[in-house]
Formats: sequence, structure tokens, C-alpha cells
Amino acid sequence: MTYEGTKRELTTDKGVLRYHEAGDPDAPPLLLLHGSGPGVTGWRNYRGNLDFFAQTHRCYILEFPGFGVSDSWEGMPVLTAGSSVTRFMDALGIESAPMIGNSMGGVVAVNLAMKKPERVAKLVTIGGVGPNLFSPSPSEGLRLLQEFADAPDRDKLVRWLNAMVYNRALVTDELIEERWEVAQNPDALTTARTMYGSASFEMQQQFLASSEMPPYWSMMHKISCPTLLTWGRDDRVSPPDMALAPLRLIPDAELHIFPRCGHWVMIEAKQAFESTVAAFLAR
Repeated sequence: MTYEGTKRELTTDKGVLRYHEAGDPDAPPLLLLHGSGPGVTGWRNYRGNLDFFAQTHRCYILEFPGFGVSDSWEGMPVLTAGSSVTRFMDALGIESAPMIGNSMGGVVAVNLAMKKPERVAKLVTIGGVGPNLFSPSPSEGLRLLQEFADAPDRDKLVRWLNAMVYNRALVTDELIEERWEVAQNPDALTTARTMYGSASFEMQQQFLASSEMPPYWSMMHKISCPTLLTWGRDDRVSPPDMALAPLRLIPDAELHIFPRCGHWVMIEAKQAFESTVAAFLAR
């Protein structure tokens, strides 16, 4: 499927949300929620998987506000992303749907499953969910992301991209150029600084230290829907030990770890990921 052939726009009271739509209109809906990082878009996260999932579902790849595709919204990116999902579903008349969330998209879906369980029929996460139990925090990948957010340049982008994958051959010149193009978007740069810049990170750490609010992952026992946690064994952004807390806390959770695979499971372990998720969704 082509970028132009699936691209759509939706006007909301906060601004225009852009998304990609594919599959039989009468098929059950499936939402695909993208991660964060320089040059990220929903299309780039899931363009290789859209043909497969559109065989059985009406697929929606939502572009979150603030990443250079949809209009930017004020507020913390993870929170505005969650708000955009519910607004998007309301506008399209989707009462409930299974969701696939990559990294930050998984955190967004987890929070929706806890706070609005009626909206999330099934949940698939791709890395990124939970606390670092045995590995350093921030991880190597997040430190590289922080370096980019503080002072963006092309070389830092390349170093971060190489940390995202097990097979560095996936980091092609074409990938680097398309990521760098979007990474320079003013909204995307602001979002990167807000999420990962050193100053923002210190503020977040101080807030967590002084707040009486428990971390989101400690409340994952509230998730009632069937959940599939997927992980790359060689993930240097969110190491696999992070999966242990959600696996223990979510009542109906299972975990699939893919070998010789980094943070982008849906890209680097494409066929194995698709068949695993398809079986989970079909139950």
C-alpha cells in the first residue's frame, strides 16, 4: 500500500489529526500507535505491516500530535497522544478496538487500558512498557536519544538509529535521510526536547521523587483485557528485563521475545511478529 493511497485527515477541536486507513470497511477495527524518537511517524513504524493486518482488520495508523505530521497540541506528548486516541475513536465511531503500540505507543495504550478499559479490546505492546529492573536507567538508547534532543545533528541521529536495531544493515542511507528530514521539523524538535532533553529529564525525575502518585506501571494490575507483550531480546532502548513487571502485574498477559532483534520488533522480526500477533488477535 502507498503512503498517499492510505492517508486521511480528521479535524478536531484541537487541530487536524492525520492517519492512514486500510482494509475492508466492514472488518473489525485495529489501531496501530507509534513510538517516539527523531523522525518517527506512524507510517514509518508500521508501513511494512499494513498489508498483512489489513487482510483481517480495518487498520488505522494514527499520527500523534507533535511529531511533525498531525497538528501539535499543548501538553506532555504522552498525555496528548492518549487524548488524541480517544478523540480519534469518538470521531470515527469506534467504541472499542484492539491496539498495537510500539514503545511510547504501548505506554499510551496501557494507560488507556487502565483508565478507559471499555475502549481497549486487546492490547499488543512492542517494548518500552515497564521499569528497568536489572538494566541501567536511562538505557543506552535513551541516553543517545537525550544527546540528540539536547543538540540535534545528523551524526547523533545515526548513532541512535544504530542502537535501535540488532542488524545494522537496516540503517540504510534512505532511512537516515527520511528520518533526518522529519526530525528537523520544529514541532518534532520541541517534542523531543520535552520528552528527552536533559533539562526535562531532570524535572521529571524531581517530580517523580516528590510526587505521591505511583508510577503508571505499578497500576497495570487494572488492565483487564488480554495482553501480548512483544520484545526484542537485544533491545538497547528498553531492555527485556522491563517486561517482567507487566508480565507479572497484568492478569491476562503473555510475553513473546524475538531473538536477534532490537527495539523495532515489527520491522526487524516482521514475519514472526505478524504471525504471533495474528494468532493472538484471532483467539
